[in-house]
Amino acid sequence: MAVRADYAAILAPEDVAALLVDPVLQTAVAGQLLTPTRTSGRQYRIPIVKTDPSAAWVNEGEEIPIVEGEVDEVEVLPRKLAGLNVISRELANDSSPDAGKVIGDGLARDISRKLDAALFAATTAKGPSGLPSLTGVVAATAATMSAVVDTLIGVTYTLEANHASPTNWVAHPDTAARISSLKKATDSNEPLLGNDISVPGKRTLLGTPLLTSPYVAANIVWGVDKKYSRLVVWEDAEVESDRSVFFTSDRIAVRATMRGGFAFTHPGSVAKVTLPAAS
Repeated sequence: MAVRADYAAILAPEDVAALLVDPVLQTAVAGQLLTPTRTSGRQYRIPIVKTDPSAAWVNEGEEIPIVEGEVDEVEVLPRKLAGLNVISRELANDSSPDAGKVIGDGLARDISRKLDAALFAATTAKGPSGLPSLTGVVAATAATMSAVVDTLIGVTYTLEANHASPTNWVAHPDTAARISSLKKATDSNEPLLGNDISVPGKRTLLGTPLLTSPYVAANIVWGVDKKYSRLVVWEDAEVESDRSVFFTSDRIAVRATMRGGFAFTHPGSVAKVTLPAAS
């Protein structure tokens, strides 16, 4: 009698990266808004400089004064994000690469959605805290829609004063649609939203790429400098199958697990602009 394991990894680590991790980082707004960082450790530490060391003009041969800077760190503990898909044995045994891709795409899409939902929520049960949890961000409110342009310009310059610059804006699709009706100037027909000629279908806001996500709160526009914001992904992602759970229906459970977390090393590099409520 042949004996086989009911539970096994169905993909090699390098295949997991191609089928699950890479698509998640490419499709999730979090992967575009933040800097993806992969780690092989359970925890990831990012050093941050709270105050710079001080330089001074000195004469030749003169002792250089010691003025030390203050260094701290941000510790990230990637949280587990898991998806379970039940498929027929025939599909699991299909040798076509397309079959595996269909399974992987479905799991990757849902993991991407859950990752984005956590990024734009203050807290997520058993998950990482997102952008709304930050204190010290550059916040501004546009009293009217006609004031949105000036408000966005104002926070951009405030970010620059904080040694940062928005690499992406992100808003809810409905909020982006409202902004799309705005013009760059009072007597201009040129829309505030532009097109990114390097990427067909992509839009820009004041020359900076604008992303959209249904998980961003209504009437909120976030501006993020990805130099100070990271999506930390633990490399130990897995795609495994179990033939025993659904034995009586001749089906197989396919499980995907991936661990991720967010790190914001400089809250002053994040902008939050609140628009007036839609009438």
